[in-house]
Amino acid sequence: GILLINKPAGYTSHDIVGIVRKKLHTKKVGHCGTLDPDATGVLVVCVNKATKAIQFLMSDTKVYRATLSLGKSTDTYDASGKILEEKEVGQISQAQVIDVLNSFLGKSKQKPPIYSAIKVNGKKLYEYARKGQEVELKPRQIEIYSIQLVGINEKEKQISFKVKCSKGTYIRSLCEDISKKLGTVGYMKELNRLQVGEFYIKDAVTISEMKEKIEAGNLESIITIEEIFKNNPQIQLEQEQIEPYINGVKINTEKTNGVYRIYKPNGTFIGLGIIENSKLKRDLVI
Repeated sequence: GILLINKPAGYTSHDIVGIVRKKLHTKKVGHCGTLDPDATGVLVVCVNKATKAIQFLMSDTKVYRATLSLGKSTDTYDASGKILEEKEVGQISQAQVIDVLNSFLGKSKQKPPIYSAIKVNGKKLYEYARKGQEVELKPRQIEIYSIQLVGINEKEKQISFKVKCSKGTYIRSLCEDISKKLGTVGYMKELNRLQVGEFYIKDAVTISEMKEKIEAGNLESIITIEEIFKNNPQIQLEQEQIEPYINGVKINTEKTNGVYRIYKPNGTFIGLGIIENSKLKRDLVI
């Protein structure tokens, strides 16, 4: 199944995967949607056979709360980078900030930060950046579904906002672009991921809570594959269909394309199947 981890700052997503591997004594652990080391919040960690379902869990929708610090820019667009520029921050009204935030609503092209894991010609962008090599950064299509002002700290010259966005949106780049529209420079000071698809931070556990539960033999924090896909339609196979299906034989069906929960005649959950062009094929068997 999956674990929802409330990732603390200072850990990479890979660090969290390593901790879960060690505690559960299994090598088959992966995650959906990387969080930067300084970022906190929901990290979806897949365990054992659930790693095969990652393709279905890579949600197009994420929700973040971010803090933007104005007056200085960094090479990484966040607090961990080197300061590149300092610029005066003029008087900024709440109405002005709201107007700027609203200007990002909808679809647009976003230029990713050079310090990111996007690959160009087989190399990650941050590899080019660390060597001081220039590389063409192609803007990518993103969408901002909603963006709301949380607060303005005039003394610290900081703006906090909440944003619901598409997969692939870099909040660091968004902070950079917001700063420019406000007539200054800035960087992302803090980032907290509140939601990934249907997974919420209120349901996530801390690393220490996860360790305590596992050591106590309490695995309730692990959400089963059946529970994860409870809103997907289901198919109950006939007894004679079970063995061929498990062995990879495609089964004719009149149902529409999609991902289905597959059950035996007695109601036992088997796993996930995919229907394409009136054929049900095995995807994940428990």
